[in-house]
Amino acid sequence: MKALRQLLRQKRLDINPSDRVKFAKQLLSQAQNIVNFENGQKVALYLPNNGEIDPKYIENFLKNQGISTYLPILDDKSLNFAKIGENFRKNRFGIKEPISTDIINADQLDILFMPLVGFDKDKNRIGMGGGFYDRTLAFKKQQKMAKNPKLIGLAFDCQQVEQLEVQEWDVPLDVIITPSQIL
Repeated sequence: MKALRQLLRQKRLDINPSDRVKFAKQLLSQAQNIVNFENGQKVALYLPNNGEIDPKYIENFLKNQGISTYLPILDDKSLNFAKIGENFRKNRFGIKEPISTDIINADQLDILFMPLVGFDKDKNRIGMGGGFYDRTLAFKKQQKMAKNPKLIGLAFDCQQVEQLEVQEWDVPLDVIITPSQIL
């Protein structure tokens, strides 16, 4: 799994800057095809790190619609979500997090757009290897009826693999969006 993760991270890093912008813009129209964005929703995104596809066009659209947007913040070995504001600090991995008093748990979100390193046709994902999203979303496996948040993975097409080895703690996604497809 470590070798696969390294290979997919490198593929992601090899995408040239102009294609990155084009692909990031395509994510917004893909998201609009499958998500009914409504005022009052709480939607979490991420700040791209290590070559991840950038959800900034989705974020800009949500802001223009008046939809509350959140970013993940580390809470020991799992994540909470802080409302996006003006002030940020870097976490222990050097990733910027919002400094906010409006902090919520994952089960309070309506939609969670998340990064991934790799995915397969069955909507399984591998991340960076820390298990933060899986620990944070473990309640989704325990509560089969838990509708929220809707889990949407964002990726480049080159990150798709035939099949991933699934672990018991892995939380599958509801949808995966790439610039050219919706799974």
